[in-house]
Amino acid sequence: MTDDADPLAWETRASDVAYACPGFEVVHQDVRLPDGTDTDFDYLTEPEAVVVLPFAANASDGDDASTEDGDLGALDAGEVVVIEEWRQAVSRVNRGLPAGSIEPDDDDLAVAARRELREETGYEAGDVSHLCTVEPANGLLDSVHHVYVATGCEPAGEQELDFNESIRVDTTGFSDLLAAVRDGRIRDGRTHVAVTRYALERALGDAHDATGGAEPAAGEAADVVDANAPATQGGDGA
Repeated sequence: MTDDADPLAWETRASDVAYACPGFEVVHQDVRLPDGTDTDFDYLTEPEAVVVLPFAANASDGDDASTEDGDLGALDAGEVVVIEEWRQAVSRVNRGLPAGSIEPDDDDLAVAARRELREETGYEAGDVSHLCTVEPANGLLDSVHHVYVATGCEPAGEQELDFNESIRVDTTGFSDLLAAVRDGRIRDGRTHVAVTRYALERALGDAHDATGGAEPAAGEAADVVDANAPATQGGDGA
């Protein structure tokens, strides 16, 4: 969303791509600040992405999970499909959730979430529900991440990885995943957002005042996003 009428808004005087490579571009802009100062600004632009919190088909719906006294660590919503992937930028294996860029012809973000889950893990989702949409670092880049919860996920075949992806698939209990987020063993930002938001929604339960916001379309991040979407159990697993 832009609001050029806001007194805090910068005026963009010129804009061009300073650097381009597969996956992202660096944009250089000449801007005028609210006090009239002329300067420049650079940011990274990339396609929007989907992030998937996938529960295996035998996952519990968590209705009997105890969250008394704010103990989110007691939350147990069953087994989650996770990935371990080499991240060259930080020179280590990153443990987290499946995710991927939206394709130009993706009109349905839920379909994109299913595809990325299938390609990176070999699992097929039963039900898919929108959880939240976030801008992870909007001071430096224009990334938009649409987070989905997938339930009833079952192995359906081999991974379909890109040539530069090195991914290992694993499963872990949601309570263990949440504990790893809380104690810092998992540092992946997308995983932090998905896991803690899901835990928050489960803890709030019926007390949550849903905004009822519509699921955004690709390229259309919502101003206020409905996060009241911890999905009911899909698939045949108990």
